[in-house]
Amino acid sequence: MIDELDAKILNIIHKNARIPNAEIARRVEMAPSAVLERIRKLEERGIIEGYEARLNAEALGLGLVAFVFVKTDDRVGGTNTARQIAKIPEVQEVHDVVGEDCYLLKVRVKDTRHLMQLMREKLGKMKSVRSTRTTIVLETIKESSALLIPENP
Repeated sequence: MIDELDAKILNIIHKNARIPNAEIARRVEMAPSAVLERIRKLEERGIIEGYEARLNAEALGLGLVAFVFVKTDDRVGGTNTARQIAKIPEVQEVHDVVGEDCYLLKVRVKDTRHLMQLMREKLGKMKSVRSTRTTIVLETIKESSALLIPENP
């Protein structure tokens, strides 16, 4: 678990991973070396998995988001197909789901033509994929990878 101070540090980093260590230390009223040590321990424990830049997909020509439900021939608990799907660059997320389908994918492509190519040339050529159902996103109201970090864990 994390303590209240770790939660404060995580909330600060989560909002801006590029914030200087000295600024984090000032906000939590600690020495910069102590904050750096706490961050290092959070990384070692796997609580902080990495740091990424948030990119504007539309500005990069990737304006179409779709969610794809996938049925496969995989045995229950098998993840061979999911691991193959996860290697496709346009696939941002692969979720193993309960219900009629096996996996739920989030994909991001340029347009419907590129979505069709992805479906036919990549997913469609996987022998274990039995069927897919696709929902195209018209507008994204909220998209975030932010987690709610309790201040009093």
